Amino acid sequence: MDIFESLPLEGIYDVRILCGGDVNDAYKVYARGGEYFCLVQKNARKNFYQAEVMGLKLFEKNNIKAPRVISCGLVGRDAYLLLDFLEEGFVGDFRDLGRLIADLHRIESPNGQFGFDYAYHGSRIIFSNTYKDTWKEVFLEERMDKLSALLLETSLWDESRYKTYEKVRKIIEEALDKHTSRPSLLHGDLWSGNFMFLKDGQPAIFDPSPFYGDREFDLGISMVFSGFDKSFYQAYNKYYPLDEGFALRLEFYKLYFLMVHLHKFGSSYKTSVDRAMDKIISFKG
Repeated sequence: MDIFESLPLEGIYDVRILCGGDVNDAYKVYARGGEYFCLVQKNARKNFYQAEVMGLKLFEKNNIKAPRVISCGLVGRDAYLLLDFLEEGFVGDFRDLGRLIADLHRIESPNGQFGFDYAYHGSRIIFSNTYKDTWKEVFLEERMDKLSALLLETSLWDESRYKTYEKVRKIIEEALDKHTSRPSLLHGDLWSGNFMFLKDGQPAIFDPSPFYGDREFDLGISMVFSGFDKSFYQAYNKYYPLDEGFALRLEFYKLYFLMVHLHKFGSSYKTSVDRAMDKIISFKG
């Protein structure tokens, strides 16, 4: 069955393929009621998009600008997610984006725990997101330890690199034990490809991998690739000041993101991961 014939839209008159992303097929759908964005994951399980849907609905509930969920479901063996289409405007103020992310991070887990109702599913990896009492359990034990084991199993790391990770792990554990984390609602994949400025200049975020975690996680990830203006960080810190010692902890989340890319895309990220681990070991503040 054609997935577009099953969408809850009337008068579809055009469907165009969109570029970008390595996990889903993406389309712009033109219908009588307006323009829509449709993601399709082929040969997917029924609840493939449930974490993203829940995150986007939480964004909407708390006035965090993001695409609105229209519908999601399964047609045959293919899952789809239908969203309203946000028109990019290209010009905006990064200070507004900093405030938007600060507002997002002020939303906290209703049960006071770290995790999420649904697991994280990347293209080649799954993190359970099972609720835990501490951030260390979610980040270090579920994500970092699992990633390091996978890198070793796939020969992207040798024993020497794994021993370096063990040194880094000790530093991360000691730092997180000293830091008081709060379970903030995170975007979970906050790089420059997942935000835009709309035609009215206001910022919006999209394509989340949401869970409740330490807010510094999002900020660290945002620093790995270019795309965030300095004023973004200044505005964020003005609206929601970071705690002492954040500079070192941000390096943990940069390393995590690079390890994900090493696992996902291969050895081209080895040098970047090595440098990130060396920086943590030799960190001077």
